[in-house]
This record gives sequence, C-alpha cells and structure tokens, in this order.
Amino acid sequence: MALKLQNQSLNRKSLEEFKQAQKHPIVLVLDNVRSLNNVGSAFRTGDAFLVEHIYLCGSTGTPPNKEIEKTALGATESVNWKHFNSTEEAIQELKLRGYKIYAIEQASDSIPLNTFNYTGEKTALVFGNEVYGVEQNIVDVCDGVIEIPQEGTKHSLNISVTVGIVLWEMLRANNKI
Repeated sequence: MALKLQNQSLNRKSLEEFKQAQKHPIVLVLDNVRSLNNVGSAFRTGDAFLVEHIYLCGSTGTPPNKEIEKTALGATESVNWKHFNSTEEAIQELKLRGYKIYAIEQASDSIPLNTFNYTGEKTALVFGNEVYGVEQNIVDVCDGVIEIPQEGTKHSLNISVTVGIVLWEMLRANNKI
C-alpha cells in the first residue's frame, strides 16, 4: 500500500537552494491576465518546474498581492518576475536576449504541443487573457504558436491549467525532468 509522503519527506528545496538552482531557460509571459488567482497559479507552477522568469505584462496583477499569494503559496518569493507596460515591450526584450517566442494559442499553422520539440534552448511562452487569448498583434511577432490538442466542446482551457500542461509536456517529452 502506498503511503502519502509528509512535507518533510519530499526533499523540497529551501528558498536559498531554489535561488541557486539551475533553471530551465523558460520565461512565462502573462499577457493582460485578469485573474489574480491565475497569476498566483502561474508562479506556483513556475516554481514547480524551475522556470527562469515570469514576465507580467499590461494589466496583469503583480506581487505583493494577497489574492496572488492565495494560490502562489510563497512562489512569488522564489520565482523571479518583472512587470512590463506592454507585452510587445517584453517580447522585444526577450528577442534581444536571444529567446524563441511562442504564443500558446489556437491558430492556423500551430504546432501541436505533443509534437513540439523543446531541446533546452531559451524559450518564452506567451499566455493570453482569459477572454481574448493572445492578441493577433502579439501572435504576429512570435516565432511560432503552440496549441494543446483538445477534443471536447469547449475550445479553451483555464490559463492556470494551460501553464501546467505546457510546461509538463515540454519538459517531460524532451527528458528535461
């Protein structure tokens, strides 16, 4: 019978160990994300997968904020973050730093997530607004679009779910975790 592990048995990194750990060269870009719970969840998931940075763009909420902290559970202290007035500004900086930029969206010529080949290069993933997704002008300046194949009647997933699925699949499929 499997026994649930207690927190002290999980060998989690301390905040200092996390800060010193080698990160995956992945930046999460949140484009005008309205829900502070979704922002907090992105931080928590970013911590779980050792992402390098989170870029909070436009009207996306920023720490410190008790609503973000409800779901982040302290990850706003471990994951590096930066705010930009616009997503265009964030993408411009990332391109100058040599990142490949991918919108996570449904689009013509998108790459199904299960066939995307992440090899460890500097990659930024743009996650859009809960209602409008990633705006076309942002998709236009990305290097590509990654889509999560779906089979149901709904045509979208909550951003917090999407961040987890994309990071897990990218890193798992390419033996990075």
